[in-house]
Amino acid sequence: MNTERYQRGLDRMMELVSGSPSNTFDHVKLVESYKTLDPELSDYIVSFAFGDIYSRTSLTQQEQTMVTISTLVALGTEPQLKLHINVGFNVGLTKEKIVGALIHCIPYVGFPRVLNALTLLKEVMAERELAPRTSED
Repeated sequence: MNTERYQRGLDRMMELVSGSPSNTFDHVKLVESYKTLDPELSDYIVSFAFGDIYSRTSLTQQEQTMVTISTLVALGTEPQLKLHINVGFNVGLTKEKIVGALIHCIPYVGFPRVLNALTLLKEVMAERELAPRTSED
């Protein structure tokens, strides 16, 4: 393990999850959940994804998160999408920006995936107490 890469990744990961409600599944909990399967997997996630990719400066945190959200919508990977919608709020994205990015995905990935993503957005907002979740939702 390259400790400099790992530490840079850990610092970056902590930046992204700061501000998440304690009941939210975040990157720290994700990394911890895989340690029992293989201790090196945590290193891959932290060192590569966060130490190398998320530490790049060519995109802002908000731009990185918008790209990630859009990609996860296209892939249909809803647990990871929910996690990154939370990150979006942590890095200062507004509901309007996230909704705008999701709607922009419709011609490329279709209504079903975008509607599923909008449902996840509503769940995240309710968990963060940004908007109530009603029975009509």
